[in-house]
Amino acid sequence: MNLKQLEYFVHVAGHGSFSRAATVLDIAQPALSRQIRSLEAALNEQLFVRDGRGVSLTDAGMRLLEHSTAILQLVTHARADLCARRDEPSGRVSIGLPPSLNRLMTLPLIRCFKSQFPNARLSIVEGLSTNIIEWVMSGRVDLALAYNPEAQPGLDIVPLRDEALGLVSFTSTSLPQKRRLKGKSLPLKDLIDYPLIVPERMHAMRRLLETQAALAGVKLDIAWEVSSIPAIVELVRAGYGHAVLTATGLAALNGAGDLVLRPLVEPEIVNVLCVVSSASKRQTPLALQTASLLRQIVDQIK
Repeated sequence: MNLKQLEYFVHVAGHGSFSRAATVLDIAQPALSRQIRSLEAALNEQLFVRDGRGVSLTDAGMRLLEHSTAILQLVTHARADLCARRDEPSGRVSIGLPPSLNRLMTLPLIRCFKSQFPNARLSIVEGLSTNIIEWVMSGRVDLALAYNPEAQPGLDIVPLRDEALGLVSFTSTSLPQKRRLKGKSLPLKDLIDYPLIVPERMHAMRRLLETQAALAGVKLDIAWEVSSIPAIVELVRAGYGHAVLTATGLAALNGAGDLVLRPLVEPEIVNVLCVVSSASKRQTPLALQTASLLRQIVDQIK
């Protein structure tokens, strides 16, 4: 077993296909298959099960994937730690971003990263806050921005900003004009009058909303569950209900001028955006400076 085999294994697992992984790695598929067979022989375990759509991990493969990701991250950190110069960090850093921030931050982040760290590489991965936290814990990403992360011994969590939740409505709905004014607040108790289109329960914002509603004795009218925020907004426009988002989440959508966001009050419900890293792994100079860069870009988001 060697690092190259582990790298190939992680790519095949991530893409769910030998052919797609071979294309990304720029090697012939038979050569990739030989490397995986050699790895399976060295471990005396079957790592993949083939099906009509590609491959999936066996139980042994899932365990190896967790180890392989951590091993490759440690190798990357070791190289970066040895090669980094005091004033010119090098190496690779990976960042996890939630979908709303990914749309807002990717361009300015890459622009600033390229300017400040020309000899370094950046990888950006999108996912829900719950998944991103797991990626930090497993070593798949070095840093993450996440909403309302739960305190855990293995995490360093630094709050960056509070973002209030509000009810998002289409401006052409039949609401009375006085209740469609932009910026007019809405008491949480009045939310029972609005059919809601919300993400699935694992979404951080959904959990926050339901927790605060339960504490206030408010029973939410959940009309539809849809994981994609852009799809939720399209359903709002089509008249299927209302959404609960932050101003940042709404700003990430193109053409949101026909939508009205009314802050929820009594009580105000606040999403807390945090930068998250592993408490058990030593951060490279590049990771530390990238975390500072993330904070600067978040401060610039209106």
